[in-house]
Amino acid sequence: MKKSVVLGIDIGGSGVKGALVDTQKGEFISERIRIPTPSAHNMDSILSVIEKLVSEFKWSGRIGCGFPGVIRSQKIETAANIGGRAFIGKNLGKEIKKACGCDAWVINDADAAGIAEVKFGAGKGCKKVVLMLTVGTGIGSAIFSDGVLLPNVEFGHLRMRDKVQKKNIIAEKICSDAVRKSHDLQWKQWAQRFNKYLEYVHSLVWPDLIILGGGIASKSEKFMKYIKSDSEIVVAELQNRAGIIGAAYEARRMIK
Repeated sequence: MKKSVVLGIDIGGSGVKGALVDTQKGEFISERIRIPTPSAHNMDSILSVIEKLVSEFKWSGRIGCGFPGVIRSQKIETAANIGGRAFIGKNLGKEIKKACGCDAWVINDADAAGIAEVKFGAGKGCKKVVLMLTVGTGIGSAIFSDGVLLPNVEFGHLRMRDKVQKKNIIAEKICSDAVRKSHDLQWKQWAQRFNKYLEYVHSLVWPDLIILGGGIASKSEKFMKYIKSDSEIVVAELQNRAGIIGAAYEARRMIK
């Protein structure tokens, strides 16, 4: 197997996905395998799923893992959508090494997706300010200036006014794809909410390009006609593959 091939894993609130990635080309070289995220959100249950993926791919090389939370010095600082305190302060990369015998590098999941899009997808070659938003169970965000990442930007946790509850709550509880599904919102209704979020974020960072990714990217024909922004806005070219590709790319770069 080429040294450029890395097992990329994307941990999400509803599923843990993995594939073998050619990190020079930014492409899958295997089928993607998805395992539902265990209902027990704790380290042992997540590690058991990762072990299954390693076994399915018969893998013994480097692993890149995207995790839905702030990652600093390889330690998990937040995990709002996947267990909270069960992960805080833990070094997931070291735990993967213990469980699977593979060197692993962990990165915020939206940062991973953004890296993939900037290196290989919709943001490739863009020398301006790029904002990546991943919309799924929550809302992830990543921001780049001239291709350089500012890590752990949690714009999904900005607070917005909820008219029903008449109080300020975090944005992803108002306009994530999970909220659209749980409230049975029509696409136009959801887009009206999301446009307010885009306006808010735009006022803070004034991006030149916004890339919409995550699980919602595969349904772009249903909502993009309703989306409005003062920035150029496009759908992620790598769609929901971006998190896996970006995590693998970072592992190859960081694990020597």
